Amino acid sequence: MHRRIAAGYRAWLARWREAFAEEGFTASLTRSVIFFCAAFFVNVYAIQFATERASNSVTDIVLSNIPIFDVDALFVYGTVVFAVLSVFLIFPHPKRIPFALKAVALFWIVRSIFATLTHVAPFTGMPSGDFGPKINKIFFGADLFFSAHTGMPFLGVLAFWQYRWMRYTFLAGSIFFAIIVLLGHLHYSIDVAAAFFITYGIFHIALRLFPRDRAWFYYDLREQDV
Repeated sequence: MHRRIAAGYRAWLARWREAFAEEGFTASLTRSVIFFCAAFFVNVYAIQFATERASNSVTDIVLSNIPIFDVDALFVYGTVVFAVLSVFLIFPHPKRIPFALKAVALFWIVRSIFATLTHVAPFTGMPSGDFGPKINKIFFGADLFFSAHTGMPFLGVLAFWQYRWMRYTFLAGSIFFAIIVLLGHLHYSIDVAAAFFITYGIFHIALRLFPRDRAWFYYDLREQDV
């Protein structure tokens, strides 16, 4: 066991040394972290902006015909599980980090723009959650369009498409969240349906905008076999 841990640690160090030896990697990693942090704060502001200006709820062909289920725990803790899986797949492999952070940051920026354009209130009777004010603001705001919980795992589907087990794992996560947010009346059905199409567009924009980071990401996947 100790030998296996030591070997894994040495392999991890070797990957980081190899990554920093790549010309331009350090600068790209720095830019990706800055872009990611900036997008996070933009996203937080967009949530607050949309929540403060939410107007009226509207009817929905799905939500109007199903009861509200208590899915708050699945919604929040499922997000934690998905985040841990993503960190496990990305951060031990430094060459994957710049593209991953930039793609997620682009996702947040695009979603923030959508969220601030139209201020529809959550569906009538939507629960607010009971996880404290900070978590409630992040997970239960009025930033409805489009569903990040559906879109983010689908971004993983597209990024790891050539690896069947990861493709289906992320796809299962995306479908899981799509069902959960509808059962809990946390999103309108259009928020969920649109997430797949918009995320597909965001991913392909990221491929075009960050070609060098994309090359490092997929080269590392081939070398490490995920």
